[in-house]
Amino acid sequence: MKLFVAACSAFLTIAPAVAADLRQQIDGYRAAHETAIVGQLDELTRLKSVAADPQGLAATAAHLEGLLKARGFETASWSAAGSPPVVYGFFKSPTAKRTAVFYAHYDGQPVTPAQWSSDPFMPVMRDGPAGADVDWKAAKPPFNPQWHLFGRAAADDKSSITAFLAAFDALKALHRQPSVNIKVVWEGEEEANSAHLDAILKDHAADLAADLWLIGDGPVHQSRSATLYFGARGGLSLEATIYGPVRALHDGHYGNWAPNPAVMAAELIAQMRDSEGRILIPGFSDDVRPLTAAEKTAIAQLPPVEDSLKQEFGTGRSEGQEGLTASTMRPALNIRGIRSGQVGAEAANAIPVDATVSVDFRLVPDETPGHVRAKLEAFLRSKGWTIVTTAPDAATRTAHPRIIRLSWGGSYPALRSDMASPAAKGVIAAAEKAAGGKVTLLPMMGASVPIYLFDDLFHVPVIGLPITNHDNNQHAANENLRLRNLWDGINLYAAMMAELNW
Repeated sequence: MKLFVAACSAFLTIAPAVAADLRQQIDGYRAAHETAIVGQLDELTRLKSVAADPQGLAATAAHLEGLLKARGFETASWSAAGSPPVVYGFFKSPTAKRTAVFYAHYDGQPVTPAQWSSDPFMPVMRDGPAGADVDWKAAKPPFNPQWHLFGRAAADDKSSITAFLAAFDALKALHRQPSVNIKVVWEGEEEANSAHLDAILKDHAADLAADLWLIGDGPVHQSRSATLYFGARGGLSLEATIYGPVRALHDGHYGNWAPNPAVMAAELIAQMRDSEGRILIPGFSDDVRPLTAAEKTAIAQLPPVEDSLKQEFGTGRSEGQEGLTASTMRPALNIRGIRSGQVGAEAANAIPVDATVSVDFRLVPDETPGHVRAKLEAFLRSKGWTIVTTAPDAATRTAHPRIIRLSWGGSYPALRSDMASPAAKGVIAAAEKAAGGKVTLLPMMGASVPIYLFDDLFHVPVIGLPITNHDNNQHAANENLRLRNLWDGINLYAAMMAELNW
């Protein structure tokens, strides 16, 4: 609130026809308000907006709605079937001919506090990804842009929300009218597969009429260059349990005779995908939409990052040879985890009773979750597996040699927007002004965001505005945001509000 009051309560005058470079103006505003901007992100990060804390989600939504209302937005809070609220805001610009919706999510991934080096909801500034703590509140700006703020959802997505608010405040302080009408959709259920978002969007479709959706989620390219993405892969999760004997058996007496579910799991994984990431399930990629010439060109022009990432991650190889981004244009079958028996000091010389494989499918256009599920189940049956949906009884166990229980999780399809549409060209031009040069263009982000809904319901371009550092530990312990990324994000959002035209 202090930052907003300092910025001023309304646009008092319209900027002169020949204004100073917006990027320089925004940098000047940010430099004078760094403490307040970081304070706003710190305050947001302290709010426990995770699925396990419904009250925390509701409190975060109310706080965000208040921030928008204080800035002159018309606001509303929308829910469906008891879901976390979707925060909606609308700011009409008197000269705008277009409307852009700015989307982000305020919920964060679950936390295991013991895995964190500090309390996930008590943000800590450090002088690097693994650096020493910094008392930023006592420090005098300008802050070191290489400082990192640690806390759950600091990067994913409260950084985007903070950048949006700071950019809006800066434009008010500079008396710059937005070039577009601004609508805001901040969701609180994205980390839970946006289970109710479709219903909420349909219920409020008239309020959400717009020419463009801008998605404030995801990291920039690993080269740290300013980035736009034009789609995202879809997702589908699966827990598969393979059954062996009803009790653990001494592997000296019964090894080589009793079926070992751990071995069966390893064999099945090797049948589904190879060591280069290629999916071996027949027909799995039949529906995949080929890349366009423009998309292939964009990938070819990306800065090379593979060698530096191998050093960063401590790996001596990569899966496949086509490069990181090209590999994320393909569907993926990722093994999230395998559990069977025990290891280390707890290991026993015994054949385990079962094995569980956790699978994360990443889908690309034009695959659908239903088709992927059908192809996997057909593949399993062709390999002699009996598929069940509950734990098998004794009769089932003895009647079938290979039994697998499938528990399918949440899912949604992928999206790839047209990189050559008029709206896309306008977004690229505005982003280049914000960055002071060319920006990195990704045909599709490798991660999954339910942005297909916006395309299905509203039939307008959907384009991503990622701002976080690639090493932000998204979805993991010690999530963090590099300040330089937040500063660049403020520039990007300001350009989308003030210089976006097509």
